[in-house]
Amino acid sequence: MGQGRCARRRALAAACGALVDCGRALRRRRTHPLNFVIALPTDAALTPAERFALDLLVDLSAVLPFDGAGDVVRLHVAGEPRDLTAAELRARDWGLARADGSVNVDRALLRFVADVAGAESEQRSAASDRYGRVPAAATRIVREGLEREPVVSVAARALADAVRAAAGTRAVYTVDPWPDGRRWAAAFTHDLDVVEWWPAFTALRLAELARHGELARAAHVLGAATRTIARTPVWAAVRDILSVEASHSVRSTWFVLCGRPTLATARAGDLTYRPDAPAARRILDAVREAGHEIGLHGSFATSDRHEHFAEQRAMLRALTGGDVDGVRQHYLRMRAATTPRGMRAAGFTYDSTYGFADRNGFRLGVADVVPLWDAELQRRADVDEAPFVWMDRAMSKYQHVEDPAAWIDDALVLADRCRAVHGMWVGIWHPNLAPALGFPGAPAAYARLVAELTAREAYVAPAGDLVAWRRARRALRVVALAPDGRVQLTGAGEAQLAPFTIRDRDGNTVQALAVR
Repeated sequence: MGQGRCARRRALAAACGALVDCGRALRRRRTHPLNFVIALPTDAALTPAERFALDLLVDLSAVLPFDGAGDVVRLHVAGEPRDLTAAELRARDWGLARADGSVNVDRALLRFVADVAGAESEQRSAASDRYGRVPAAATRIVREGLEREPVVSVAARALADAVRAAAGTRAVYTVDPWPDGRRWAAAFTHDLDVVEWWPAFTALRLAELARHGELARAAHVLGAATRTIARTPVWAAVRDILSVEASHSVRSTWFVLCGRPTLATARAGDLTYRPDAPAARRILDAVREAGHEIGLHGSFATSDRHEHFAEQRAMLRALTGGDVDGVRQHYLRMRAATTPRGMRAAGFTYDSTYGFADRNGFRLGVADVVPLWDAELQRRADVDEAPFVWMDRAMSKYQHVEDPAAWIDDALVLADRCRAVHGMWVGIWHPNLAPALGFPGAPAAYARLVAELTAREAYVAPAGDLVAWRRARRALRVVALAPDGRVQLTGAGEAQLAPFTIRDRDGNTVQALAVR
């Protein structure tokens, strides 16, 4: 196991406390029947996509599955696999019907979840823009006008409410959605697109501002660039970001380009710097020494020629001396149906590419970590997705909103929607957003963003830590009630190591015991 992964686990354990959360012991003893929360159906008639969708809804609901015998709330799947819109499902209580001790889930809901959160509609789409991406307008979530709402996460919260209502007098147990008793989480991420040749990027930005009619802003940029022509504004911007994050005890994730640039790649806006050059090494060293996570920013070639994933990951591991678990595609260039297979083959455990280039919102309809689904093979891709919700350049480049304060307002609106469903906000801030490179007011805006989100009491950690914790929580199962009243939990792999807080229907902490 790599040093980076071990370090993250130690940090996560220190942040979250021990597995057994000190709290009030459950008073029900041996005479109390095993009344746990929910038993999942074992009906072999469920298709693989329906099983994926059902498991995902339960996971997002934070309701604990129960593996054992006892009087429990049971889930049943009913109905035909109809294709209903989110509006039609919402009008039908999300296709959830509850009775004493049971909740029926309509197959139409499962089809919707597989189509949106499983990205089946994207994987079937033949639409492509000039960067090889499925355009936002071709996604189902945009066609139904729902990209600003995490509709699948909302449906999962409705499932949690239905289970509680169906439980009656039965005991109800839930697991806290995030460590330290936090109800939601946030990950700050950075795509390191620019290191060298910064005047060329300033020139491109000036042309963009001129096209948008932002002549006053362009003049400001030109003045800032002239004053710093002999300096290194990218390095200064990186230092400012690291300083802001350190002042709020924030550890972030940096996605780094790691291939050999050529004139062709530079002209295409793909690989633009050598990761082993002194300027890039200085940034990598500073990021690593500050305790942040480093992931790969996959070049254009990796989208189709998957062997480049392994090459670039190996190079980045050699430069940083640690594990590289995460990847995000440069320009979000990804073949939804096949690129994740290459990611997994290269050893990545998570991706963070799913999001919109031209707008901000919830591309997969979720505000959380989700397993990727392979529609062609009808199985999980064995790679988790940390979909980003918000990106700075979606506002300035595509929406023509040049005021950095407005960008932050938009980020906070989406953050509040993540918090409402106990989910996760992932944002992208580019380190080259500095006055000399075309973005007056951007550094102060980022400082405000970090201050506002930490004040909202999010559990803030690098994306890789949040993915690892959620993967462990997903594997949790209640198996029994110990004679001394503790809930017995089992799980797979990392679930044995991760700390969780279990609560009863009144929100009281229940003692938990990990068993194999």
